[in-house]
Amino acid sequence: MEHAVQTATAIPVQRRHPRPRADALRNRERIVTAAREMFVEFGPDVPLDDIARRAGLGNATLYRNFPDRDALVREVVCSVMDRTVRAGEVALAETGDAFAALERFVHAAADERIGALCPMVSSTFDEHHPDLEAARERAEGVIEEVMDRARAAGQLRTDVGVGDLMVAVAQLSRPPAGTGCLSVDRFVHRHLQMFLDGLRAPARSVLPGAAVTLEDLRRA
Repeated sequence: MEHAVQTATAIPVQRRHPRPRADALRNRERIVTAAREMFVEFGPDVPLDDIARRAGLGNATLYRNFPDRDALVREVVCSVMDRTVRAGEVALAETGDAFAALERFVHAAADERIGALCPMVSSTFDEHHPDLEAARERAEGVIEEVMDRARAAGQLRTDVGVGDLMVAVAQLSRPPAGTGCLSVDRFVHRHLQMFLDGLRAPARSVLPGAAVTLEDLRRA
C-alpha cells in the first residue's frame, strides 16, 4: 500500500522537448528570403553574417541549415525557380487565354528576380547539382507548355523558341548590382510588356537567325 501511495503522488519528470519542426522550417524560409533579397541587392558575395542578421536569426541557425555559401545560393536559386514554376502552373490552370497565361508567367518570373539570381548558378557553384537540374527541368517544362499553348492558339509568333524567351526575360529583368538596383523596378514590367507585345502573332517583322532552343542555350 505504501508503495502504491508513493507511486500515485510522485511528481512527473519534466522532459525537454525539441522545437517543433514547423519552427525550423520557418527559420529556413526566413534565411532563404533574406539571402534572396541581399543577393539581388549586393551580389552572391554578401557576408553570410549579414544575411543572418537580416533574417533576424543567429549565425549558428544559418550554418545549421546551410553549411556553406554554395548550399545557400543553390537553395535560393532552386526556390526562385520553383515559385516561378508554380506561377506558370497557376496561370495555365486559371486562364483560358493562352497568351495571357504566358504574360502572367513572364511577369511572375521578373517579380522573383530570376534575371538577377540565375547568373549565380554558373559563377558560384556546381551548375549540375541534382537539385538544381531538377528545378531547371521543371521550369523548362512549364515554359515549353505555356508557349506551346499560345502557339497552338495562333497567338504566339512561330519564329521564337523557349530559349528566346528565357534570354529576353533574364536580360530585361536583371537589375544592376548594388544598393540602388531596386530603383529600376518601375521599368522592368514596362519593358517586359513591350517584349511580350512583340511576341504576338501575326508577326510584323522577320527575325534574323533561327529560333533559340534550350539546346542552343546549353551549348552556349
